[in-house]
Amino acid sequence: MWLALIGALAIGLTLGLLGSGGSILTVPVLVYLVGQPEKVAIAGSLAIVGGVALAGALPRMFKRQVDWRSVLWFGLPGMFGSFIGSAVSTYIPGVVQLFVFALVMLVAATMMARPTPVRTVPPPPRARRWIILDGLAVGMLTGLVGIGGGFLILPALVLLGGLAMHRAIGTSLAIIALNAFSGFVQHASLLAAAGMALDWRLIGLFTAIGAGGSLIGGQLAERLPQHRLKRIFAFFLVLMGLFILVRTAPQLWLHRGSP
Repeated sequence: MWLALIGALAIGLTLGLLGSGGSILTVPVLVYLVGQPEKVAIAGSLAIVGGVALAGALPRMFKRQVDWRSVLWFGLPGMFGSFIGSAVSTYIPGVVQLFVFALVMLVAATMMARPTPVRTVPPPPRARRWIILDGLAVGMLTGLVGIGGGFLILPALVLLGGLAMHRAIGTSLAIIALNAFSGFVQHASLLAAAGMALDWRLIGLFTAIGAGGSLIGGQLAERLPQHRLKRIFAFFLVLMGLFILVRTAPQLWLHRGSP
């Protein structure tokens, strides 16, 4: 259990430091360190990620480091997409969700390892319909596999939205909170209908520890080299993604062969 609590702290620290990435640790921690079933872990992950992201976003809101226009055009479609992804997940076995989750981890590692180009001139504004579609796609991924999607949101806000990094991090956290809570509502109702229960005490404990880690990470973010931290974290994601693929591939094969 101590390893799981350390994992909760790592989730918050990573979100606070990088504005993304921490939420992708939540499902593996709940499945492999706590021992929860995949469906319960994904639902619990959304509640934890939403709470931790909100705790990290609140101080940045007071510092005016949240771009509410981006939250509107990216976050609201994301909430709708999260609801759709959660509904679709009902028809997908938990082992398949974990397999997809591992693939997403490898994509996230690739994106986080890339250096973020420094722009001296703001990029031209992107068509609003594409921003809405981006938000919808990220939200569907959030609802489907229980991640915040910050590794996709943050680059979009910086490279496509033209936001400075400190505003992009605050905005990303606000969008993650919206997407995660939207997906959680749907997942919680589906679990209740299936007779499965959430461990609210564990969710509260993980959220509290993760929120504390997020606040600490936010304070450290300005003092540590983020490009180096992102590369180290990307390497860790590759290892974890490969571990989950190795664990789920045999189960996936057995599931494929079952009637």
